[in-house]
Amino acid sequence: MRHFLFDFIFTIVCLVVAAWWGFSHGGVSGLMTALAITAILAIMEISLSFDNAVVNASILKGWNDFWKKIFLTVGILVAVFGMRLVFPIVIVAVTAKLGFMEVIQLAINEPAQYAAHLNAHHAEISAFGGMFLLLVFLTFIFGDKEVHWFDWFERKLTRFSKVDAMSTFVAIVVLMISLSWVEEAKEPAILIAGIWGILVYLGVNVLSSLLEGGTDSDEDEVITDAKGNVITNTAGVSSTILKGGIAGFIYLEVLDASFSFDGVIGAFAITNDVIIIMLGLAIGAMFVRSMTIYLVDKGTLSEFVYLEHGAHYAIGALAIIMLLSMKFHVPELVTGLIGVAFIGLSLYNSIQYRKRQESTQ
Repeated sequence: MRHFLFDFIFTIVCLVVAAWWGFSHGGVSGLMTALAITAILAIMEISLSFDNAVVNASILKGWNDFWKKIFLTVGILVAVFGMRLVFPIVIVAVTAKLGFMEVIQLAINEPAQYAAHLNAHHAEISAFGGMFLLLVFLTFIFGDKEVHWFDWFERKLTRFSKVDAMSTFVAIVVLMISLSWVEEAKEPAILIAGIWGILVYLGVNVLSSLLEGGTDSDEDEVITDAKGNVITNTAGVSSTILKGGIAGFIYLEVLDASFSFDGVIGAFAITNDVIIIMLGLAIGAMFVRSMTIYLVDKGTLSEFVYLEHGAHYAIGALAIIMLLSMKFHVPELVTGLIGVAFIGLSLYNSIQYRKRQESTQ
């Protein structure tokens, strides 16, 4: 409970603000509507981002206390205010060639027009976030792992673990294929956005390698259970990122940003009120951060060996959904259910795995 105490306090504060905002714009009915939508958005954000929490935990567990505190303080400010409020405003300001304060006024006074500007560039946002998340998935799936979830499939892919550029190659192929289902006029902008997603992922890993001072950045982190048995590893992620520091912090923030794109855009399908959107998504972001710390403190990834696998498969599914959403509408409920399904199945299989291990002792 101590992991989530502040989250409940934060939730109450956000709901009070949402109630005041709703009442000031629509009386009692506006108050009730604001509270309901804020709660829905918070639940949506948590359901869409649980896999994010698992992946964050797989990286954060090796960090020292200082960088964990940075993740929970500065990281929260970046996640809540930076990605859920400031970033969408910046997108509209740049693409619509408007001033920052002008866009803020637009978001508050003419939310429908603000939402229209943001949705007009949904494809580019999805291309950037989709490619970054796809590389997170591909780097994991092509990595050499001690334990395989879908055994035959993952062992086949492990053959490519020695090919350093395999993840990038597949990601670029997927990006080029995805251009075939978008309007020709938008192809250059989407291509550039997708390449930026790839460059940001590679850039964080380059920065990480430079900060390592020449050590082997491909060294895998071996995770063992309570009895010392090797159960899995985090393959393909630089050891600097795994140990924390500025490179790891940037990596987690970009990862969180890529997850938040889908939630921010999807929120406008529920309401155009940017204040309510920020409050609802902020509540969700706070709980996701606390879930990450909870998973680290409890050693959940070591106890449930396939949980990290399930989270990465959910990330891969989200990446493909984001790319498909450049042309097709994919309901947020479907996205959330796919993530929950992968996490749930991996959790169930992990329990079965642990029972088999215990029976052979």
